[in-house]
Amino acid sequence: MLLLLATVALVAWGALRGRPQDLPWAPLDLGEPVGLFTGRKLTALTGDAAGCRALLSRAGVRFTALPPRRERQCGYDDAVRLTRGGARATAFAPADLGIACPVAAAVVMWEWDVLAPAARRHFGARVVQVDHFGSYSCRRLYGRDAGAWSEHATADAIDIAGFRLSDGTRISVARDWPATGDDAAKAAFLREVRDGACRLFATVLSPDYNAAHRDHFHLDQAARGATGWRACR
Repeated sequence: MLLLLATVALVAWGALRGRPQDLPWAPLDLGEPVGLFTGRKLTALTGDAAGCRALLSRAGVRFTALPPRRERQCGYDDAVRLTRGGARATAFAPADLGIACPVAAAVVMWEWDVLAPAARRHFGARVVQVDHFGSYSCRRLYGRDAGAWSEHATADAIDIAGFRLSDGTRISVARDWPATGDDAAKAAFLREVRDGACRLFATVLSPDYNAAHRDHFHLDQAARGATGWRACR
């Protein structure tokens, strides 16, 4: 039995040697393809602002580190503002977006490894702009007066509303999620990038989840302790 386990381990190691991103102990590299443990490594950057920013810098990502913010029980000390240029050709609209560094790192990988190939496959174009509803908002879940605080309260979430492509195509979550008629390609694109986000973010909520998300994707890096459970809807 021990021999069998050792053999399986050796075979697995041989299979993974060419893909360090699939090994749980390999350091995270934003320039590597998405691996089996990439999402968990990105979430684990919470609490390591310096290490997260170093990853962005090594990947050639331009950003500005934002000063800490405190507001009631909300705030952040690891937020960054990503800028277009360097290794990123994608802009945000509105442009003045501050997000927690682990979310920013996941967004960068999402742009490179999910959005870009999906846009080429479905439209033969590039994503040049990501439309969003913002990140930081000092509020509880669903804006309630009591209960758990939203990941937005620490800038650990971003709400994605749509995309603009290099050929002028505009894709809206609210308008194009239904897979009907001539917009079937847009609906397929949205589902592909939603599914791809699930490999990078701790939580991904789409119109499939509930009516509150009918017009956007909610992406966050919620740290959920030892269980580390992840949500993809």
